[in-house]
Amino acid sequence: MSPSPHPLLLVDDDAAFRKVYAGLLRDAGFEVLEAADRPSARAAVEARAFPLVLLDLMLPPDGSVSAGLEQLGALLAARPGTKVLVISGAGDTRHSLEAIRLGAYDFLTKPVDPDVLLVVVQRAMARVALERQVEALQSSLAHAGGDTAMVGQSAPFLAAVSLAERIAASDLPVLITGENGTGKELLARSIHLKSRRRAGPFIPVNCGALPENLLESALFGHVKGSFTGATRDHRGLFAEADGGTLFLDEIGDMTPSLQVKVLRTLETGDILPVGADRPSHVDVRCLSATNKDLGALQQAGTFREDLYWRIKGVEVHLPSLRERTADLPLLARHFLNQCAHLCPDGRAKLLSDAATEALLAHGWPGNLRELRHEMQRATVLAGDRRELQPEDLSFTGSDRPRAPAPGATSLQQKVEALERREIEEALRRCNGNRTHTAEALGLSRQGLLKKLERYGLT
Repeated sequence: MSPSPHPLLLVDDDAAFRKVYAGLLRDAGFEVLEAADRPSARAAVEARAFPLVLLDLMLPPDGSVSAGLEQLGALLAARPGTKVLVISGAGDTRHSLEAIRLGAYDFLTKPVDPDVLLVVVQRAMARVALERQVEALQSSLAHAGGDTAMVGQSAPFLAAVSLAERIAASDLPVLITGENGTGKELLARSIHLKSRRRAGPFIPVNCGALPENLLESALFGHVKGSFTGATRDHRGLFAEADGGTLFLDEIGDMTPSLQVKVLRTLETGDILPVGADRPSHVDVRCLSATNKDLGALQQAGTFREDLYWRIKGVEVHLPSLRERTADLPLLARHFLNQCAHLCPDGRAKLLSDAATEALLAHGWPGNLRELRHEMQRATVLAGDRRELQPEDLSFTGSDRPRAPAPGATSLQQKVEALERREIEEALRRCNGNRTHTAEALGLSRQGLLKKLERYGLT
């Protein structure tokens, strides 16, 4: 057991007990502070936060168990993150149950076996360390911004995250590819937060959300009077991102004429606001993202090859949910935990085995964004029920593909047709072996069986 980064507090009026057990804990690598009565214990707890307090209930000045339980409740109210191990010569079961009800971590009766004490203390400290790691992770996710989870254990996802972490510290441009809803902006924020520019701004802009003239003004800024409605000078996003990171989302939607100006800025660092007669210089790292095939756009003449090589210092591909179905239960639980505030009792919903199978069988064309919205919807509609069932999911019962109306084929139907063809081709390649087919498609065997049934391929 490694030494505690913070001292433990041992509270007991028996000097001999304190000497023996404080020495035992110090030999195990812990730093230990001691208190002999309630006032000194109260003062110590008010002065600092202890990860663990070993507390005797029968303390001066009155030595009563009821006063000791009252102090236990006050301590936990003042320091809710502290674990309290109650050690008492009053071995009444009622007292131990009341101590646990108040929030004590554990209850040991004197005389205490030294080996038992060490095991319980080490277990409590391990719990403290785990809770701190969870808090740090939650804080990191909150700081990263966005509510799409960078959570997963599948090989394709971990490969993308590992690559992003390796190049984060450099100033290389990064091109993030992947379908809509896979978390491209969140990965870009993560790269920024791990870079030397993390103290600077992170400025995202969706290149497909604005017409060309407005996007040019948004990126480079404009001077007063440069066009109708330009009543004052406006700093562009390149200038706003000076010293930090500019994230060009959906860069494949940028017009060729604007691509020329962006390329020049990325090569020289100079920006020329609309209507200005002289450029200014900025220091910006560019991260880009697209859900399109930029190679195909180059062949079609709608995306410049020189800009492509400029933004593609390193390409990181984020897999779709269909490529990482092993992460689905983990991601679903993550989003359900985020939705706990929507539940009447504040407790996150659970997934039944049948609901989990339904999630694995679904195609998820909207990826993480669709999964998050699905968990929000199911949480609300399930009401007081703690466990989600397949009927709580919007796609169960309406997810079976239907024949399109004459002359009309929806995007969902196109996706389903493509998925069916992929499954049929994988089955042919694997000579009908369902286990090998599931592995080839990145599905669980149960998930493949559901899709076979769904598409009538059984």
